[in-house]
Amino acid sequence: MAGKHALVFANGELLDPEAVRKMAVSASLLIAADGGLAHIQALGLKPDLLIGDLDSVTPEQINWAKEQGARVRRYPVDKDETDLELALQEAAEAGCDRITITAALGGRLDQTLSNIYLLNLPALTDLDARIDDGSQEVILIHHALDIDGRPGDTVSLLPLSPIVRCISTTGLKYPLTDESLIFYRSRGISNEMVSERARVEIQSGILLCVHKRVEVLP
Repeated sequence: MAGKHALVFANGELLDPEAVRKMAVSASLLIAADGGLAHIQALGLKPDLLIGDLDSVTPEQINWAKEQGARVRRYPVDKDETDLELALQEAAEAGCDRITITAALGGRLDQTLSNIYLLNLPALTDLDARIDDGSQEVILIHHALDIDGRPGDTVSLLPLSPIVRCISTTGLKYPLTDESLIFYRSRGISNEMVSERARVEIQSGILLCVHKRVEVLP
């Protein structure tokens, strides 16, 4: 279904609850990846789906989710996927063309990295899938990306493949024109937006964009 937006709550840090509450207004599907249910409760929202092995929620929380009308999908603890991966697959299968993941940054470094890598799931190909905690968003670039923000916002571009070729940017203080970034070099860190929209285009590779807002979402 075109225009269907899923907001997926992971079990990480939620640094800007009010910004995330505003994101929920445009979401047609609220998904709790296991312990992410606590964030939904704290924000006074109603989940549509609780999914995972449910080892980070209490029986009382599960009952509360059911009372709110949420579907509950429990998986074995011994599984190959993280709870967030299961939630993302479910959102894609539900026909969402926009998926925003929140509370997926901070805490354990291994979990944070895994959450970022999940943006490259085959199920998310051609979907607008990103991590957003209100103050910063994380997006993978395979071809091109428009970044909406404000002058002064920080934009960092990090290769996730050994080399990303033919990168061209507009709307950034330090532009790139058909240039390459290499996995082990830090050249793409801490660029700056000079307008309300920046654009990044690449020819090959996978580029990680981290957009840090000067202010929280309006």
